[in-house]
Amino acid sequence: MNSRRAKLRTLSGAAVLGGVSALLAPVSAVASTPSTASAPSTASASASASAADSRVERSHGGTLVSVKQVADFTAEQVIAELRGTLATAQVRYGVTAYQVVYRTTNSAGAPTTASQLVVLPKSRARHLQTVSWLHGTTAYRKDVASENPKSTDRLVSLLFASTGRAVSAPDYVGLGAGPGFHPYGDPRATVAASVDGLRAARTFAHRSGRELARKVQVSGFSQGGPATMMVGRALQQEGADRYFRLGALAPVGGPFDLSAFEAAAANDTIEKSGIYLAYFATAWNKTYGLYGSSDEVFKAPYAAGVEALFDGHHTTDEIMKGLTMKSKDLFHEDFLNRIRKPEGVLKEKLRAVDTTCDWRPNVPVEIFHGGGDRDVNISHARYCEGQLTRNGAASRVIELDGYDHSDSVREAVPRIIRFFDASAKTG
Repeated sequence: MNSRRAKLRTLSGAAVLGGVSALLAPVSAVASTPSTASAPSTASASASASAADSRVERSHGGTLVSVKQVADFTAEQVIAELRGTLATAQVRYGVTAYQVVYRTTNSAGAPTTASQLVVLPKSRARHLQTVSWLHGTTAYRKDVASENPKSTDRLVSLLFASTGRAVSAPDYVGLGAGPGFHPYGDPRATVAASVDGLRAARTFAHRSGRELARKVQVSGFSQGGPATMMVGRALQQEGADRYFRLGALAPVGGPFDLSAFEAAAANDTIEKSGIYLAYFATAWNKTYGLYGSSDEVFKAPYAAGVEALFDGHHTTDEIMKGLTMKSKDLFHEDFLNRIRKPEGVLKEKLRAVDTTCDWRPNVPVEIFHGGGDRDVNISHARYCEGQLTRNGAASRVIELDGYDHSDSVREAVPRIIRFFDASAKTG
């Protein structure tokens, strides 16, 4: 056995949600910032919640830590924000958006805090439909919805809310205003941050005189595709929350067959293979212990600086400039062979990630995927649909003809809104 390969450690810890997606940061939008938008304001959550609040704020997560207003738009200003990125025909209301910090748990189950974007419509409705929007791969902590006004995730959340819905868009653990590193794709931390985010959003909405509907419409892009299915399963099958129930599922561009995705990255058959695989390797090493030192996996001169590039404080441009796009130039061949043909614990963990669709949702499911996606092939959507069908679930793939990975989410969201509208009427 090659001596370098002999040094590589086997993975340990919980099964991992793959979520390795095609974008290292949300797609930026060219959007105007209305001069009439109100200035951000900050208010800390009171230590003593009302009796109604205490029913929502339970000790295992979701307790509010702080709330900061980050945007306040009329319907016309929402349209201006979305113009050039998302269709605006469905905008009905103005919105107010907040960065909400709340208590949750990390990949080890230890207490921590996380941030999210909560957006409420300026409608007269007291009871609001609830959307959980789960973002794609993000390496730079400031590129999430609660921090970056121009991120596609921020704009998607504004659009959902402008239709009259309340939106919870978690940044996940270790991104945004949350401490520590991001345990990229870890299922335990992903589900905790998402469900606890819903709890925190409910508490905040209640204090604002609004109530969130019990049935949650869950959607997400790229890494958020498998996350959508895992959060849905947690709500339906695992009793993740006493109040919230699953209403509908609409993943977009998700890498549901992680084993195949990583093998494709190792073989340089997808766009930016080396970057994706580098984020995957460094994140899994921090969380599960994949290797001893970076030079066991990465070639010179990249080995010396690759870990630092994925510390959450480097921008996407800095990461791209510091690495090469080709896995064959970035990694040692023996590590690539382990990815192509995983064995032992690594194989077991990857297999666990490959089953995010292997259950039977009792709600409508539509899987959106770009027909021209060269980052996450549309075969991943068919793979998910196959697992759902074998379990007797009603689902269908909506192929977005000609759209690549980045553009697929922009095309999908207006369709998802119509799908959610129809699901709410029949549910």
